[in-house]
Amino acid sequence: MIRAAIFGVSGYAGQKLVEILLRHPQVEIVAGYVASDEGNPELTEVVPRTRKLINLACNFQPDWDQLEKKADIIFLALPHGVSMRFVPRLRKKGKKIIDFSADFRFRQPSTYESFYIKHLCPEFCKTAVYGLPELQRELIKKAWLIANPGCYPTSVILGLLPLAKENIIQPDVIVDAKSGVTGAGRTPSPALLFAECHENVKAYKIGEHRHAPEMEEILTLAAGKHYQVTFVPHLVPINQGIFSTIYVTLKKTASAEYLQNLYENFYAGEPFVRVMPYGQSPLTKNVFDSNFCDIGIKLVGKKSLVVMSAIDNLIKGASGQAVQNMNIMFGFPETIPFSYSCLSSTR
Repeated sequence: MIRAAIFGVSGYAGQKLVEILLRHPQVEIVAGYVASDEGNPELTEVVPRTRKLINLACNFQPDWDQLEKKADIIFLALPHGVSMRFVPRLRKKGKKIIDFSADFRFRQPSTYESFYIKHLCPEFCKTAVYGLPELQRELIKKAWLIANPGCYPTSVILGLLPLAKENIIQPDVIVDAKSGVTGAGRTPSPALLFAECHENVKAYKIGEHRHAPEMEEILTLAAGKHYQVTFVPHLVPINQGIFSTIYVTLKKTASAEYLQNLYENFYAGEPFVRVMPYGQSPLTKNVFDSNFCDIGIKLVGKKSLVVMSAIDNLIKGASGQAVQNMNIMFGFPETIPFSYSCLSSTR
């Protein structure tokens, strides 16, 4: 049994993390932390679905000595720029950390600072492991600091990994992605009001979204060559879900059968990636509230390939992937507690 502390339990990802961990037979939630203006609520007030499942008061000020004694792993479900305030102190306490923000996703602090803010502890950027299990499982096993991937990058990178690893596509990639409203977090904004989002679809941060350099860095890491990603995200009127349509050009002609086999073989041992029959589109409703990523492909003409990827932005795009990473770090089966009858992997 391991003991978990969660910073940021009141956010959408933090709430989902609580729900998932309460189902995990090897985990006990021993501490929850909220923002200073939220007081000291009971966890069941923050996550009402957990009533009669847990009795725990949340705090806004950590008791560092108690945290050192009673927690084995720390989840930082915090906004960008906040997590790095806590990591140096937690490192001194010898804790394993899974960070939901972008603070440690880039190996070069300068890249982070170009899209976010000045980094407070750049010395940890090169030691953090990017927590995409399908790419870095062996490194995750030995890591003390996991940079949990962004939701958009998770859907795109998983969609492209088989192609990037085989080095069979041109390095210029176009991504058209749609996200549910929870992807923007709980910070109040007029653009996220029901009247603005309902029955409406819009593109935003066209070609300048800060998830694009994350995609480029990890694809470059996987393929050993630089990728250029043109990324256009859209907000769609659903609560949870991401659907990414990715357009790539093959270096040389390849059959549909070869490409389909490439994907099926690449992900054959992965418990949370499902490859659709050739030409069939994934559906966001089929990955809702699950840790699955569904991928479909379709060859258009001789060299144009369309890749479609669907995830739940709060689960595989955040809290579910974090728990999958925790399972790897502590040697638990990756599929706990995602108890889906269709899972046959024993990983």
